[in-house]
Amino acid sequence: MQVNTNKFSWFQVPEDVKELLILAAQTWEDSVESEKYMQQAIAKTGDNPDVLVAAYRYFYYKNNYFLALKIAKQLITTIREAENFSDNWEELKPILVQRCEEAKIRLYLNAYAASGLVLAKLGNLDEAKEISIRIKQIDDKHDFGAGILLDILTRPAEEDE
Repeated sequence: MQVNTNKFSWFQVPEDVKELLILAAQTWEDSVESEKYMQQAIAKTGDNPDVLVAAYRYFYYKNNYFLALKIAKQLITTIREAENFSDNWEELKPILVQRCEEAKIRLYLNAYAASGLVLAKLGNLDEAKEISIRIKQIDDKHDFGAGILLDILTRPAEEDE
């Protein structure tokens, strides 16, 4: 199948990987087939952020939350290692606050917030709350949706009348 990859010029990946991502989208209705293409794209590129974001979205919208979480964590780890970030939140927080407008840091925060959303969907509410609280401490512009998720997770149960 011949695929026009020019319309996806923002992806900084080889043409054969773009083709795999397009094929995954084109075969969306056949989950087995489309996932095969997505897994091939991931295998060919490793930790490429563009492919990891595409894979996260793919698995999230396919309701495969376990793989969506795995991919989000892979993206977080990739950026953490590239930036030599500490695993300690109290050490990391001021760095993220200071650099929160940088593209790579925004991607890190988006992936971290996304992991919180997926954890909530998987029923791990305590960890989802913790992540939402952390992101909300940094996100004064409400760009990452952590405040909304936290509001949902901490909303008191409605009383029966």
